[in-house]
Amino acid sequence: KIIGFLTLLYAGTTPLFSFKHSILIDTVKELKQWSKSAGNKFVNKNGTSETLRNEVKFTQIPSDLKRYFEHIKHISEHVPKHMKPISDYDFGHYLAGFIDGAGNFSYKHFTLVFSLADASLAYYIKSRVGYGTVTKIPSKNALKLVITKKEGIEKIINLVNGKFRVPFKIECINKYLLHAYITPLNINEELSINTSSNLDNYWLSGFADADASFQIKILDRKLSNGNKRLRSASSASSAGSAGSAGSAGTEIRLNFQIDQKTPNLLNFIKNKFGGNIGYRSSQDTYYYGSTSFGSAASIIKYFNNYHLLSSKYLSYIKWRKAYLILGERKHLTPERIDKIRKLASTMNNHLYTVVEEIL
Repeated sequence: KIIGFLTLLYAGTTPLFSFKHSILIDTVKELKQWSKSAGNKFVNKNGTSETLRNEVKFTQIPSDLKRYFEHIKHISEHVPKHMKPISDYDFGHYLAGFIDGAGNFSYKHFTLVFSLADASLAYYIKSRVGYGTVTKIPSKNALKLVITKKEGIEKIINLVNGKFRVPFKIECINKYLLHAYITPLNINEELSINTSSNLDNYWLSGFADADASFQIKILDRKLSNGNKRLRSASSASSAGSAGSAGSAGTEIRLNFQIDQKTPNLLNFIKNKFGGNIGYRSSQDTYYYGSTSFGSAASIIKYFNNYHLLSSKYLSYIKWRKAYLILGERKHLTPERIDKIRKLASTMNNHLYTVVEEIL
């Protein structure tokens, strides 16, 4: 096998170069031609490479590739010390994001839903708010935090007021809570949502803990007979790729993915980080996916500052590690690909599927 370094040469230009649909297609065509004359040089219009036994080594770094390395050098190998929100302001942004994704206001009730793996997060929020009861949802691998005391609901509303990005949450508070008590709720300010484009806060951290996934997708292709086997390890959007010429090849994609019923929040996130938005007609849902190393770098920089608090933090750390492996200025050897496979196989409850596709 000849392992090619095909890691998004044009990272950061998502609108022009969707890796999955343009760079990959062009690269596979070139690999097919290249495989007919193994040992020949792979020529790129911006640079050249020469074949070694099991790898391709760039003898000249293309000018556009330098921009890709600019993204890499700003991401440290060292993971920042994990921190929880300290101030009520920061915690309020986190809580607003989580409620936007997995919270519900009803008549004299406030409910948050968690996966069973996130019991510690449920109890952390209960402790931080000072009210509520955590119970398991029957027949589901999930928990819920329910607050019914008026003082607890007041605390929640005052923490998150002005920080929501989903108008429906404010509508529910107005409909079910504001006029539900003989003595009105003690709300510090008029209810409002956050319409600012500023994301320098914990909101996305909370929203991601509720609704996002970090995915490493590994594609093992068999180019003969036009067949391609896709092994998808763990669940998010293409940030990088490694490929091989000859009878088989390997491609690696990194994806940060969020699913929603409407595209509004997804467009907001896309505008901040880049990426793509798609629609699944069978489920009537929209999804955001990161699609370049530039997007992945921006996402990592955000979560370096505003840490996830759920079990997804562990998946994120592995996703981050895979990004760094793909971004090293070294040959993407089978050993490096195996490292990424091991990371992927331990993410998101060991989700690992195999799908057949046609080139």
